Amino acid sequence: MDNLNWKILKCLQANARMSNAEIGRRVGISSPAVSERIKKMEDAEIIQGYSAFVSPFEVGYQIKALITMRAFMGMLKPFLEKVKTYDEVINCYRITGNENFVMEVVLKNHKHLESFIDQLIIYGETKTHIVLSRVVKQSEIKPLK
Repeated sequence: MDNLNWKILKCLQANARMSNAEIGRRVGISSPAVSERIKKMEDAEIIQGYSAFVSPFEVGYQIKALITMRAFMGMLKPFLEKVKTYDEVINCYRITGNENFVMEVVLKNHKHLESFIDQLIIYGETKTHIVLSRVVKQSEIKPLK
């Protein structure tokens, strides 16, 4: 990763739909050179995809929550498979500490939350934290110092 690639990544992280021509103007290289560098970063899995950030509240969800779970003995592997099937889960991380997982979930309402927790408790002990607001917007990945 050279400085030019980091500049390209900065542009893409700010706006993944920015054209290669615009990125080239901003970083000082041609559009084909930008395209080639992006392709190499995709092939190296530095760039792992492109996304649209959708507001769950604007599409009808009333609750966003973080749910931590400590898996019961023998339920870790079954949960690893099951969690991938839940539409409510938008992110799930395996973590260190007393819990095994933290899930970011979106839910229609409190009844939906209750029903979802009921599905989880066969796999382990849960703790639910309802998100009130976002303090830090997803930030860009920056070069190591």
